[in-house]
Amino acid sequence: MRVFGIAGYSGSGKTTLLERLIPRLTARGLRVSVIKHAHHGFDIDRPGKDSYRHREAGATEVLLSCGQRWALMHELRDAAEPTLGELLDRLAPCDLVLVEGFKNEPIPKLEVYRPDHGKPPLYPERDDIVAVASDAEIDTDRPRLDLNDPEAIAAFILEFWNA
Repeated sequence: MRVFGIAGYSGSGKTTLLERLIPRLTARGLRVSVIKHAHHGFDIDRPGKDSYRHREAGATEVLLSCGQRWALMHELRDAAEPTLGELLDRLAPCDLVLVEGFKNEPIPKLEVYRPDHGKPPLYPERDDIVAVASDAEIDTDRPRLDLNDPEAIAAFILEFWNA
């Protein structure tokens, strides 16, 4: 599986970019998966549901299945958070895994950078950032892609892996 990251500060537009990239990549016949790192706790379950009750009772894993999808919830129960590599090992085979977050992992990544957010760019300090997508003109030694042109960004990602 090829792995490519999307990095940037919260609110920079990473999720929106992924939402626009995925259909362009799948239209080219690629099977695409996504791993998203959340900095804060999250729960995809709801109190009162059977699966929630099973986890609350102490189950380490609860797998939900129906005719349209399945989901596996794994409680860490004081175990260490899995590494990106361990999470990648859990995915079904696909052509490309897009990773949102995990900005400190040494994988090739695109930084989503908006100078008007007032945060410093990541790319000057990171060799693994291979390009920068921005909605402003910026001075960078990396390829600069227009954040509002997901077609060009999708083409860059594919060209990066086929170079």
